[in-house]
Amino acid sequence: MSRMPSRVLALGRLKTGAMNKTEQAYADTLEWRRRAGEVAWYKFEGIKLRLADNTFFTADFAVMLSDGALELHEVKGHWLDDARAKIKIAAELYPFRFIAVTPVSKKAGGGWNVETFS
Repeated sequence: MSRMPSRVLALGRLKTGAMNKTEQAYADTLEWRRRAGEVAWYKFEGIKLRLADNTFFTADFAVMLSDGALELHEVKGHWLDDARAKIKIAAELYPFRFIAVTPVSKKAGGGWNVETFS
């Protein structure tokens, strides 16, 4: 009899254009920042980058800051090695600031851990 892993990760992805709960929470944060004047514009899955033949990186959010700088934000509940490799490769190939965010538990104060790739 096999043992169930202590933590099960969902496989697959929602339909293109559909946000999971973590992405929706981050969209709410971006909307708050837009209303505060920090963000001029953002779009979910708005930019797709070619990394190699048949290999692409689609950022969760394309974000234009109020100063005109364009950033690509990736939202992760949990990092997998291939996702981390893709964002590092994208940061080497393209002249954008890549931001990865993971949620901080409410028990730990809430908010987002932020990691920058450039």
